[in-house]
Amino acid sequence: MGVSALMKGPQPIPSEHLVTLANWQLAPGNRWAFQHVRELVPTAPIRRGDGPLWRLERDEVDLDDLLVDSSSSSRSLRALLDSSETDGFLVIHRGRVVTEQYFNGMTEDTPHLLQSVSKSITAAVAGRLIGRGSLEPSAQLEDVVPELAGTAFAGATVQQLLDMRTGTRFSEDYADEDADVRRFEEVYLWRPRRRAELPADALAYFATLENDEPHGGEFRYRSVLTDVMAWVIEAAAGARFHEVVARELWGPMGAEFDAAVTVDAHGNAMADGGLCVTLRDLGRFGLLYANDGRRGAETVVPAEWVADTVAGTPQSRAAFARSAESRGFPASAHYRNYWWVYDADAPLLYAAGINGQNLFVHGPTQTVVVKLSTWPTALDGAKQSALREATVAIGEYLEGRRGLRA
Repeated sequence: MGVSALMKGPQPIPSEHLVTLANWQLAPGNRWAFQHVRELVPTAPIRRGDGPLWRLERDEVDLDDLLVDSSSSSRSLRALLDSSETDGFLVIHRGRVVTEQYFNGMTEDTPHLLQSVSKSITAAVAGRLIGRGSLEPSAQLEDVVPELAGTAFAGATVQQLLDMRTGTRFSEDYADEDADVRRFEEVYLWRPRRRAELPADALAYFATLENDEPHGGEFRYRSVLTDVMAWVIEAAAGARFHEVVARELWGPMGAEFDAAVTVDAHGNAMADGGLCVTLRDLGRFGLLYANDGRRGAETVVPAEWVADTVAGTPQSRAAFARSAESRGFPASAHYRNYWWVYDADAPLLYAAGINGQNLFVHGPTQTVVVKLSTWPTALDGAKQSALREATVAIGEYLEGRRGLRA
């Protein structure tokens, strides 16, 4: 079945063309679904409000023929995009849009599912609250959300939650239909309900989780921790998650379009992967981290928060180095505040989501690269590495052009 045939034509749509809760995360259904999440799963709006737009200047450069070298091949940027199920691609260099391209029917006002890039946005909102003193990183979770007392999360701190260093047992094997992450998706209405014993909503689900090690240990990637963080954010801010994101980030950032976040049957936001935003607005978010949290002269995310994310601490770096997921990363790499920091010394950090959602920030060249995709598999290390290498190559090329013009 061709992608162009999915969900097309007058009703009733033939069953072989339908995208449903049972197949929307699988290829080829995801090629349509990631741009139409609001037609499949309940969502709450993240309003941009009526504040001024962050206007992005443009300095268009044709990058199609730029060669991108990797450990296994050398190919043009165009070939990389064509071979990796690209839906949207954006490069911003020193605050100016260099290239903006759309594929697979996506347009400038299409909200695209971010998967786990959502985590980094959630962390930025936490950073705003921490910066003004509404939330304390060292606070124990039950002191912020009393309902967490007596659960496996009791005794964990806000910072441990942000760095994925709680002792929570949670399996995230996307190929295993019985993994915790797949059970969790049933609670969040991302797939048909097969297990009648599952709780009615996410908050009740959190209480069923157990620990398999003490809090404060090594880094282990577990998406559910971000959803607990959303509950902490709501308690600290006194509003629902989608309202807090709008008030604390989307409005102050000068977003161009409203965003959305998927919610469960009781309206709890899936902060770990359910945000849907446009390509340029994700680029604006990346620019905040390239500009020490600023939009022009206005601070949106505290500079101290951005610096802490990039540098981490000796403890957070050591916790990452001890983890199995550190294999293949350089010595300065770590995970902090729901960001992957590939190189903390010449900063290269990124937010990543399954099926090819990527936001890279290359500090030395002030380059932001956004690529929204619909890979047929959840994870693809070769494609991920190729985009990381492409980001550095693009930044260095643009810096060279800038030097020639100066």
